[in-house]
Amino acid sequence: MEIITSNQNSRVKLWTSLQTAKGRQQSGSYLLDGWHLVQEALNQAAPIQAVIATEAQMDEHLADVPQGVPAFQVTDEVARHIAKTNNPQGIFAQTSLPNNSFDSKYVHAGQWLLLDRIQDPGNVGTLVRTADAAGFTGVALSVGSADPFGPKVVRAMQGSQFHLKVIKDVDLATWIDDLEENNYDVYGTTLSDTSVDYKTVVPEKSFALILGNEGQGLDPELLAKTSANLHINFLGKAESLNVAVAGGILMFALN
Repeated sequence: MEIITSNQNSRVKLWTSLQTAKGRQQSGSYLLDGWHLVQEALNQAAPIQAVIATEAQMDEHLADVPQGVPAFQVTDEVARHIAKTNNPQGIFAQTSLPNNSFDSKYVHAGQWLLLDRIQDPGNVGTLVRTADAAGFTGVALSVGSADPFGPKVVRAMQGSQFHLKVIKDVDLATWIDDLEENNYDVYGTTLSDTSVDYKTVVPEKSFALILGNEGQGLDPELLAKTSANLHINFLGKAESLNVAVAGGILMFALN
């Protein structure tokens, strides 16, 4: 097993670059930080290109890494450099990005969450994790949404990306057209006069739910394409809900 002690090592430079969108795109991979995420990737047979760990973490977890998966031991200083934090757990995995060429024309069953320009990484990660918990088939994110494989989103997803499909940079207008052609109900979310209380809706087995940008809401072009638009009635005086909270309520209610 190779032991790496320098931040200038070519492998370390690669792993560090995975903190950036450019680095992830060029390498076709992203970084998992912490044993919980690494373990979940191993449990789900995700395509792991390398496991990286400090001596203490390697001693504790090397036996759990399958033969054939490259393992590299790094110093505590190098681990901090890779993580860009002062107190990393000290174990990482470089993991291949999923195939992003999924064609919405072939979606014939299941439940999909569509995200229109959701920009906060914490919201995106929480929504993916909640979609997983609610039994959804997948999450499709429009251009302008937070990168689902950036470090903050990966941390918030807590491994849920291994349990359902996560597809980025999709044309949501095309997705809606294709889903409706395949007999999907597609539900938007808005507080307009034409929206209905989500409690009155009984969806078919296959449906999609669209959530819009934190500040601007759903694109009007997308709202015009939906089967119905839903709202949540408030009991108190709050004017709005965080999009991840609203999404959680709707996903569990619809599914």
